[in-house]
Amino acid sequence: MKRDIILAGVGGQGILSIATVIGRAALNEGLHIKQAEVHGMSQRGGDVQSNLRISSSNIASDLIPLGCADLIISLEPMEALRYLPYLSVKGWIVTNSTPFVNIDNYPNQDALNAELGRVDNSVVLDIDTFAREVASPRAANMVLLGAATPFLDIEPQSIEQGIIEIFNRKGDAVVQSNLAAFRAGYNHTKERVNE
Repeated sequence: MKRDIILAGVGGQGILSIATVIGRAALNEGLHIKQAEVHGMSQRGGDVQSNLRISSSNIASDLIPLGCADLIISLEPMEALRYLPYLSVKGWIVTNSTPFVNIDNYPNQDALNAELGRVDNSVVLDIDTFAREVASPRAANMVLLGAATPFLDIEPQSIEQGIIEIFNRKGDAVVQSNLAAFRAGYNHTKERVNE
């Protein structure tokens, strides 16, 4: 088993929480992980990107070469497209459809959607709406994690256990909110992929 994952978004959206939960779940399954440091202006709402590599055997490097990512998980659509050169031919993009407009010349949303539509293996969903409907707006990143889980080759139960372990210190209400968000995203992708 080997998964090379690009995590992308804007500072403050919860990329590190996604990486932490995936990492915990991978370790609980006895897998090896390497994560490159987060790059970007996370304190200023700028773009943030991190490499996460998971494998059943040893991993030599924490960086993912161009054209080799199995999965891009992005909390922001333009950021998903920014890392498209890293995606392998059979790789998947799982991204939020709602832009985080933080620059004056942000691309037109229709143009972004058209570009994402050209990627055969993509799941594009409004994670903010999902999170508000099933849990809390603060759990939007867990909706995205759920939507990406079918492509991780990690059992969903292990991801849920990771959520419990990571958020347990914040109380049961926060844990349950994050689990509900995760399940909503997971069910969305399972239904879409099985169409």
